[in-house]
Amino acid sequence: MKARKKPVVVDVFRWVTEMGEVGPIKRKFVGHVIETLEGDMIVSDGDWVIKGVKGEFYPCKPDIFAQTYEIVEE
Repeated sequence: MKARKKPVVVDVFRWVTEMGEVGPIKRKFVGHVIETLEGDMIVSDGDWVIKGVKGEFYPCKPDIFAQTYEIVEE
């Protein structure tokens, strides 16, 4: 048996530490740690931060992001 993952559009942003002013979402990640459903994870420069379907956030390495997601026009 096989299954295909349902296409879901999620909010994402690229994490860069020298961004200067950060918005309210980025302020949640004090010390570059994200509290995920699976536990605390560290977000590194260049990682993508993804907002999941239940409103949770989690980091994604750029190579995995490129294999799994594509940026869509709003």
